[in-house]
Amino acid sequence: MRVFIIVFLLAATLIIGSISTYLTPNSFIGCPKTPADGRCGKADAIVAISGGNTSARTESAIQLYKAGWAPIVIFSGAAQDQTGPSNAETMENQAVREGVPADAIHIDEYARSTEQNAQNTDPLFQQLGIENIILTTSPYHQRRASLEFNHNDKDVSVRNYPASDPDDWSLWWWTSPRGWWLAIGELTKIAVFYVSGN
Repeated sequence: MRVFIIVFLLAATLIIGSISTYLTPNSFIGCPKTPADGRCGKADAIVAISGGNTSARTESAIQLYKAGWAPIVIFSGAAQDQTGPSNAETMENQAVREGVPADAIHIDEYARSTEQNAQNTDPLFQQLGIENIILTTSPYHQRRASLEFNHNDKDVSVRNYPASDPDDWSLWWWTSPRGWWLAIGELTKIAVFYVSGN
């Protein structure tokens, strides 16, 4: 019985750790808080996409901008409530309130999915001459978002910066039904992405 418990705990730890690591790629591990040389250098733009905890995703983009990681911020997301402003406009307003200059912000107000976030921001990349971005979204969503952006425009380099989102995805995500719902949902959508070739 004791051996079974030990094996079970080791297997559970391996599974949880693997899911956490896979869903949350982070290009900034080992980087300082401000840009440096090499892989920790500046980007052309910071891109934050709405959904989940949109405010947390926006906040991460704001902090990256203030730390000097890129001169441009792009927010993407359609209105959740059709009677109100788009998510992208709400994100823009939050950023301006926190000191990001309005002329440094560009928005896409029409994307209703992660795939559309990638598709709709591509014209902005072309227009602004953007060749590399820092992509920030909720940690559980980071892998799928980066897959969509890398698939949509292979000429734009994508670095991943998972937002701080303890409400939806902390180190203890696996202790709540919502954490497993988010994890399984993302893994399923990633599987569909690969199977469909999309």
